[in-house]
Amino acid sequence: MGAKSKKNLGIHFGLVVAELLCIAGFVVELSRARSGNTLSWAYVFEWPIFGAYAVYMWRKLLLEERGVTPERQASKKEDTDAYNSYNEYLRSVHRPTPAAETRADASPRARP
Repeated sequence: MGAKSKKNLGIHFGLVVAELLCIAGFVVELSRARSGNTLSWAYVFEWPIFGAYAVYMWRKLLLEERGVTPERQASKKEDTDAYNSYNEYLRSVHRPTPAAETRADASPRARP
């Protein structure tokens, strides 16, 4: 078994554990809510959200493991080009003008 398949197996195992915990939490909080604990109703709705997040992370980790880059990674070059253009603009703005260079080279007058 290769290192990649071991890692994939670990990712799948993590999803199973997370889902089992979310299901158990949901069942416990639902029984508490039905017995009169009103605060538990909030947790009844939270546990499925945690389970959905675990599925989202499972999918994301599998895609990263397979080397599939998200769309945001594809636009990274465009972001870098925009960043470089902006830096060049800032350099051009902060270059001294010829008039400023002559003033800087002129020596200040001595006071009498």
